[in-house]
Amino acid sequence: MSADRRKFGSPTLLAALALATVPTLALAQGRPSTLAMTCGQARGLLAAQGAAVLGTGGYTYDRFVRDRSFCEPTQITKNAFVPTRDTPECLVGYRCIEPGRNWFDDE
Repeated sequence: MSADRRKFGSPTLLAALALATVPTLALAQGRPSTLAMTCGQARGLLAAQGAAVLGTGGYTYDRFVRDRSFCEPTQITKNAFVPTRDTPECLVGYRCIEPGRNWFDDE
């Protein structure tokens, strides 16, 4: 057996180890949490990215947009308020919703 094989293991083992770390890395990234940001930071993130999925506490999250151009053609926008580090109700941007008979009552 060559010295390289003893030192680094088989190529199959190395490939398996590399693939095993991919899900761990994806889970470690997570989604940005509004609770860790100030209202200005949350608004700035959305202004810069246009649309983002943000955690809003615990296991809750939603997709927020800067403006209607990030929604489907049949959707409209509705003001989105989220809790942030410095305010309990920050107008971060909008949510895309499908208008219905009582769309103004939907939360």
